[in-house]
Amino acid sequence: QVQLVESGGGLVQPGGSLRLSCAASRVSGNIFRFYTMGWYRQAPGEQRELAAAITRTGSTNYADSVKGRFTISRDNDKNTVYLQLNSLKPEDTAVYYCNADLGGSNKYWGQGTQVTVSS
Repeated sequence: QVQLVESGGGLVQPGGSLRLSCAASRVSGNIFRFYTMGWYRQAPGEQRELAAAITRTGSTNYADSVKGRFTISRDNDKNTVYLQLNSLKPEDTAVYYCNADLGGSNKYWGQGTQVTVSS
């Protein structure tokens, strides 16, 4: 079973930046590259929502609320996906979860990393 471990969250002031990482283990690099990788976020009292995703071909998709501020990327040699968060706003405060999706029942979640944007 694929394991995902997120890192890079923390407390940042409005306008600041963070870089989240999600490292996948128990999966070979030859298989990891086929996963669609996504970053979801869940604010208190809210439903989990997609922030950004990147397919095996490198195509990306962003929520309207983060377009132009967040950038998702992947390094298949390191089995890792990244999310660069710039121009952070208080409303970006949430737990950010990494997701790996190969279709069917092959979907996995990380434990999440807290991002808090506050002055």
